[in-house]
Amino acid sequence: MGLIFSILSTFLWIMEIAIVIRALLSWFDPAMNNPISQFLVQLTEPIIAPIRRVIPSIGMIDISPMVAILVILILQQMLSRAMVAY
Repeated sequence: MGLIFSILSTFLWIMEIAIVIRALLSWFDPAMNNPISQFLVQLTEPIIAPIRRVIPSIGMIDISPMVAILVILILQQMLSRAMVAY
């Protein structure tokens, strides 16, 4: 069971980092033409797209990556507490 917690924790950490890098790269490559940018979009879009459908952009600012990171942080806390309880 510890292995499953470890894998989930690592996955959440990778997704958090990927979303942050994607958001930073969007400032320099708004069209996401770079292969690294395209990879990050493919990796993170399944998480960000549903949030974007619920929470609209504020002007030209897309806050869905911040909400996604907040959700990931909550999931990490829940996983951490579940690991301690287990």
